[in-house]
Amino acid sequence: GKRGAWTAAGECEVGLIVGRVRLPQGRRGTAWWLVESAPAARLLRVRCSEGFAAAGVYVAGRTVDVPRTVTEVCAVAKATEAEHRAAFDAMNRELGLPIGPTAPAEYLPRLASDLGCSAETEARARDLADRAVSEGIANGRNPVGVAAACVYTAARQRGDDCTQAAVAAAADVTPVTVRRTYLDLTRGDGP
Repeated sequence: GKRGAWTAAGECEVGLIVGRVRLPQGRRGTAWWLVESAPAARLLRVRCSEGFAAAGVYVAGRTVDVPRTVTEVCAVAKATEAEHRAAFDAMNRELGLPIGPTAPAEYLPRLASDLGCSAETEARARDLADRAVSEGIANGRNPVGVAAACVYTAARQRGDDCTQAAVAAAADVTPVTVRRTYLDLTRGDGP
């Protein structure tokens, strides 16, 4: 019946999203367990299940420190960001998810890899991300945007060829977002 259709379609959708956002395949089971464990997911009609599939993949990535943004997940899922948010909120309420706010440093490995940065540049970006958090520069800002600014700042400091536009595109933020945090990170560093 309808329950069987949701199980098959939902598990397939989870697998597709996991592959498209490049999470380790082992996260597929975690994501599916999250979806199946949320009582609200079992009560929903099939057309609403995509939000739970997207939310399950999002949470699975966060729990193993390979986070993807909501925008990234929804871009390859059948769910809108609003459906994802509603499902995530229900899942979090019901399961008490063990995830806090995302730290900018969690996005650095993927950004550095996507941009072809050296290990040294990534390490410097990690130092900058830690500083951005400890000095309050990251407060109230999109963590992936802060991570992008840290990668850009580290690349500039190391003389790597990396533009604000390239970093912004890799992080799916605007160059202005990168520039604002870059300016805060370099304030007082001289020209």
